[in-house]
Formats: sequence, structure tokens, C-alpha cells
Amino acid sequence: MKRAPLHAVILAGGAGERFWPASRARHPKPLLKVVGGSSLLEATVTRARAFAREDRIWVVCGHEHAGRIRKASGLPASRVLVEPSRRNTAMAAAWIAERIAAEDPDGVLVILPADHHVPDRRAFARSIKMAASAAQEADVLVTLGVKPTRPDTGYGYIEVGAKADQAHPGLHRVSRFVEKPGPAKARRYVASGKHLWNAGVFIWSARTFLEEVEAWAPKLHRALAPLHAHPKGRNRDAVLKAYDAAPALPVDVAILEKSKRVWTLQVSFSWSDVGTWESLAAELGVGKKPARGSNNASRNMVIEGELHAIDAESNLVWASDRPIALLGVDNLAVVDTGDVILITKLDRSADVKRIVAALKASGREDLI
Repeated sequence: MKRAPLHAVILAGGAGERFWPASRARHPKPLLKVVGGSSLLEATVTRARAFAREDRIWVVCGHEHAGRIRKASGLPASRVLVEPSRRNTAMAAAWIAERIAAEDPDGVLVILPADHHVPDRRAFARSIKMAASAAQEADVLVTLGVKPTRPDTGYGYIEVGAKADQAHPGLHRVSRFVEKPGPAKARRYVASGKHLWNAGVFIWSARTFLEEVEAWAPKLHRALAPLHAHPKGRNRDAVLKAYDAAPALPVDVAILEKSKRVWTLQVSFSWSDVGTWESLAAELGVGKKPARGSNNASRNMVIEGELHAIDAESNLVWASDRPIALLGVDNLAVVDTGDVILITKLDRSADVKRIVAALKASGREDLI
């Protein structure tokens, strides 16, 4: 079978609320320079170039940041699809599937969040190509799964089922998806060896995905009807009508949890969704034993700013113009953005979105 062309689709419409206060409405998470000198979005585009041609890289984003996203991505306007409203990832994935199917009926989509960190681009590209072969040859939806290194409650989990088939070694059927478990259940999942973190990276042909939308998400399927008359997406009214009618659901909930055609590929490369301050701290090695000869005896990590620490270990600090002083405290995230300071235990940082919700309820839109 001739290998189908790969299209990298970068989803950059999320709010990133668990990464508050660095991620804000006016400066969303994909544009942050968290690890290394590039923004998360720029790093994702670079990663996409390892397996997709330049003219097959796309971004889907919200209208609030379209100009900045387009500039940061370096892509032409024709390949930056601007959502008129937030409808979560199911609608975004369906819209881009319709668009690519109209231009490239055999195209295979690689759905990438814009705000993940994957240091090894070559290993990532190898896994993508393996998953894409399975998606094309077996007409399945493939999700990448990461072996968990800790009982993280901020990630969704995949329960791994039987081996897929002899033609695609390394791939397994998905028994079920489990959304963000509590601490005790997360510990059981890690101990079982049968569960993987759901990396949120999906690979499927546009045709197969749209078939599953029709089968399992009838309301979403009906919402796509206005796009059929304008499949290449050049009619704004059709897009508005489609989004007005679409349900606001994650693609996992709308399609993957119901479909019988979902496989997973366990990957071995380092991966982080940089979704919380705790996951960023883990990615940066906060709390790990320092290398021999290192003067980082306290094992704190400063992303930006100036830190003075005494009897303080395993803290993550992101400061603005003011120095931060820590005395006798461990395992904290301290984030000072100039107008607001967040101080939280690292293992509670997944709950930061509760603060965002409270700020919204109190009318402090200036802080979100």
C-alpha cells in the first residue's frame, strides 16, 4: 500500500488554566517559553517538520490570539484555521478533517497539542510514522501512550488491551479511557503496568475519523453539514453555522471512548504535557539528586528571576522583577507575574484551575 501523506495538525486553542498565572487570556500557554529558548508552539512546529512537509503543517486556534499564533508558527494564513468560538477538541479535529479530506482524500492527520514538550524529535517522528502506518492500513484511530513515571492525577489514562495484530507490532487495542483519576486509583494504575498516560497525540486518516464521527457523535456530524458545501473552508458563514451547532466536547469523550477502532502505541521517549507546575517541575528534574560536582545542592529550579533560598529544597520559581526569598519550605511552586503571585504545593498544582474559576466568579477578569 502506498504510504499516505501526513498532515501535522497543531491544536492551539486551549486555555491552559492549570498553568495560571503564567498562562493568561492575553498570553496563552502555547506562546510561553517554558523549556529552552523557543515557545511551546514554535517547538511543536519544529517537531512537526520531522515527519510532515512544510505545506502540510496546520494550526487550529481561537480568534483571540490568531495574529500572534500565526506569527509565532510562521505558517501562511491559509493553514491557520481560526475558530469563531471555543468548542473543545472534537469540533476542531472534525473541522480540520473535513478541510484536509477535501484537499487530500487519502491524508493522514497527526493531531498535536501546541503546548507539549518532547525533547527527542527523531524518536517522536519514528513513533508517528509507525502509528500512521497502522492508522492507514487498518483504518483505525491511534493514540500515543506514555508509560507513567508517577501516579499523576492530572493526566488521563489508557487501559491497554490485547495486541492489535501481527502486521503492527507494538500496537495494542484500547480497552478503555480513564479520565484524571484520584490519587489512590492513579497509584493502582501505575502499579498494574496495564495503564499508560494518554499523551493527547492522535493519528488517523481524515476519512476514518469522519466515519467515526458519523457513527458515534451524531450531533457533531450534523453540525458539520454547512461545511460540506464549502469543504475547503473559505466560507466564514458556513464555519460560523457549524460552530454554533457543534457540541463542546473533547475528542476523547465524543469519539474515542465510544469507538471500537482505537489502538494505542506505547512510546519510550520523554514526554510532558507541561500541564501543571508539578509536571513542569518533574520535567526539569526538580527534587532529583544533583549531578556530582553540581552546585545545585538545594535542587531548586528557577525558570526566570532571582531566588535566595535557605533550607529550602525542590521548589520551582518563576519570578518577574522582584527577587524571591524562600526559607524552610520545600516542594512549592512560586509564580510571580508582576500583578499576581501564586504559591502552591507542587502536588496541588492541578487544582490551580479552581483559583481561576473563583476569580471568574468574583469578576476579576483582569487576572485571568
